[in-house]
Amino acid sequence: MDVHFFAAARAAAGTAQTTVQHHQLSSPSLGALIDVLGRDFEGKNTGAMGLADVLTRCSFLVDGVSTTDLTTSLENAHRVDVLPPFAGG
Repeated sequence: MDVHFFAAARAAAGTAQTTVQHHQLSSPSLGALIDVLGRDFEGKNTGAMGLADVLTRCSFLVDGVSTTDLTTSLENAHRVDVLPPFAGG
């Protein structure tokens, strides 16, 4: 599945996008994806936060549906957007 990072998540990951294969996950869940991403990307954003720290503050779109529930199934997911809190409006 394609994972797209935005704002602080993009800065911490050091990339705008990555691909994660379903078989890389310990379970087909958002929580398992977060574990893989936090482990695989160890960069820091401008606030000196690693991606694992940024991910704890994010919301996610799974194929366009908003969620923060770590048990959300990714079994058939094609795209996950990682959305940190945004300032302004």
